[in-house]
Amino acid sequence: MVAQSRPWVELGGQAVGAYEHVDPVPGGDALGEVRVVQPALMLHAGGVWRLRFTGTLNFEGATMPEGELAPGNWGEGFIDRRHPHTYFHELILSAGDLLGRRDGPSSLSLSLGKGFAPFGSDDPMVRPFLRYPANHHLSQILERAVAIAAYRVGPLTAEAGLFDGDEPERPGQWPRIGGRFGDSWSGRLTGTVAPGATLSGSYAHVHSPEHRGGAGTDQEKWHAAARWEGTAGGHPTYALVEWARTSEADGFVVLHSVLAEGAWTAGPHRLQYRFERTERPEDERVSRFRTLRPHLENSILGVTRWTTHTLGYQLAAFRRSGVRIDPLAEMAYSRATVVGGGLFDVVGLYGRDYVWSFSLGVRVSAGMSMPRMGRYGAATDEEGPMVMPGGMMP
Repeated sequence: MVAQSRPWVELGGQAVGAYEHVDPVPGGDALGEVRVVQPALMLHAGGVWRLRFTGTLNFEGATMPEGELAPGNWGEGFIDRRHPHTYFHELILSAGDLLGRRDGPSSLSLSLGKGFAPFGSDDPMVRPFLRYPANHHLSQILERAVAIAAYRVGPLTAEAGLFDGDEPERPGQWPRIGGRFGDSWSGRLTGTVAPGATLSGSYAHVHSPEHRGGAGTDQEKWHAAARWEGTAGGHPTYALVEWARTSEADGFVVLHSVLAEGAWTAGPHRLQYRFERTERPEDERVSRFRTLRPHLENSILGVTRWTTHTLGYQLAAFRRSGVRIDPLAEMAYSRATVVGGGLFDVVGLYGRDYVWSFSLGVRVSAGMSMPRMGRYGAATDEEGPMVMPGGMMP
């Protein structure tokens, strides 16, 4: 990166062409699809008047408008599919070190734009796995209009943010700023406890995420995580453990998640494993892969707990002139069980209570490696290295 004392610009992009197969999908049969997933262009710039711009364009609305096969996933009206993200994934302008020398080595920043609220863990797109975990809507709050203050002092970083509660309904939709901005808020505290090791805790109050007009139920969200990145036996290693809890409608629905994942790199080879146990609401379906939106309290048929083991491999096959080509493969086994009462019948929908899935793909990327998403201004100083999806540690 060019020194912060003068203007600098970084560009990058990536996409994954993948064949994904799931057995069974709702209805009891197997289904395989070819999709281009996670297509993104990134532009980061800074060095002028302590300003930094973070921009990410995401083209999933064009390449996978009906979503990506992902048993156990849910959110934004999709179920057993991962929804496409909005075209403007991040558009954030940050003003850093606002107090200058007045607060010594500490740093205060303010960030405005569209992006991630200060809550939870990294976007799964910048983590080693191709498949998104089922807890995406329990562990991240994304694509909102946000105003974030971050303050870093020594090993501690505190973030506080205001945002609009409404989730996107389609890829081209913008946050509803008028009447909604500031109706939700969140905070996150992150501490570096050892080289490469951080602990974080988050809380968020989200007003009516499922109803754009603001007439829906509210969510109270908690999240805690431990993350480490370094070397084990001379090999780059990454690990994340997180816990999340979301309570909706004053406890009418309470969802929990526990996730642990890791990646280990030896030369051009990377092995990775994820364990996840996440609960999701089972809403009334309007088709095999879509639910009623906005949902109503009486449309919730029950809660299921998805326990998933995912094993993956990626090969750094080509590196030349900033272009990286990485074949990859993942296999996952999921088991679904009903939690508490309700009318939902797992076997009646799928034909059995377990699901196998596998993915074969090629990740192509160029330019800057995709950085961690969702931390802006002073909070970016906590990032450190990252096991990039498109390769090994930088």
